[in-house]
Amino acid sequence: MPKKLSQDKYDEIVSYLKNGLSIRNVALKCSVGKSTVSQIRTKELYNIPTLPPGRLSKLSPQCKRLCIRNITSGKAKTAKEVQKQLEKDLNIVVSSNTICNTFKKAGLGAVKRPTKPKLSLKNVKARLQFAEHHKYWTVDDWKKIIWSDETKINRFSSDGCNWAWKFDNTNLQPHQVNQVVKYGGGNIKVWGCMTYYGVGYMCQIHQNLTKELYLQILNDELASTISYYDMDESELIFQHDNDPKHSAKVVQNWLNSQKFQTLDWPAQSPDLNPIEHLWAILKRKLNGYDEPPKGMIELWKRVEETWESIGAEVYKNLIKSMPRRIDAVLKAKGYWTKY
Repeated sequence: MPKKLSQDKYDEIVSYLKNGLSIRNVALKCSVGKSTVSQIRTKELYNIPTLPPGRLSKLSPQCKRLCIRNITSGKAKTAKEVQKQLEKDLNIVVSSNTICNTFKKAGLGAVKRPTKPKLSLKNVKARLQFAEHHKYWTVDDWKKIIWSDETKINRFSSDGCNWAWKFDNTNLQPHQVNQVVKYGGGNIKVWGCMTYYGVGYMCQIHQNLTKELYLQILNDELASTISYYDMDESELIFQHDNDPKHSAKVVQNWLNSQKFQTLDWPAQSPDLNPIEHLWAILKRKLNGYDEPPKGMIELWKRVEETWESIGAEVYKNLIKSMPRRIDAVLKAKGYWTKY
């Protein structure tokens, strides 16, 4: 027993410790030093684990599991919503920071919510059926496809994320800024295609894309691409999405008259089309110029030059990714993938 401590005081300290009070709280209640309480605890309660430092959590393990289940299931979208649900359903009042800390300790991390196309149950079913039908396709099978798409390219700050490095508390420099003008500075729309052997012909769309204009593009740019790479039309498969102009009767009649096949494409599936990533690469390269183009003619010239400069390994690797994309759709049961 520590010196100058009565038996009653000693027993009182032991009692408090057995009831789970911390060394600090027992020392305050009994008006003794923390070192004295610590010595008694070491001697009398050596087999009882020490309480973790800090205040006790306001949330029980069951409440923590409920919070995690609500956020991961989508029942709640934010920590604030989880906080409100706890207060409403269980009358438990905690801060949103407490909820966030609970998520972090469970291994959850906040990520930027990606933008993905809206998928109906019909879309999900079609995507899953497409993946099931093509799950045994090899890279050699995917090499036979010509991939096509349209995109918009801005004169200033082409679409896509841009990053710059700077020291804290320093002013922004011109090279660290995407300089834009009011109303965007204009843009151009292009149609392009790609094959395993190289990028195809592309064209600028100067007006709204109509079924007649699209048919002209197929007759010109698509036909020229097939001819340039000397592709066997009887082995070739053409891919395009489900845009109304693409499915117009006059276009379908033309496609049906060709030697090549047309891929039956599921709607709302840009993640399955490798040319979407090729557009992203093109736009990042366009952002690499020191100065923005002075006008639309210069922008189009840059687009053509950059398109032709994309290395062979880029589009080869994109098409080689198709088996992984199909597998990702299967694992996601038809829903969105990371692509």
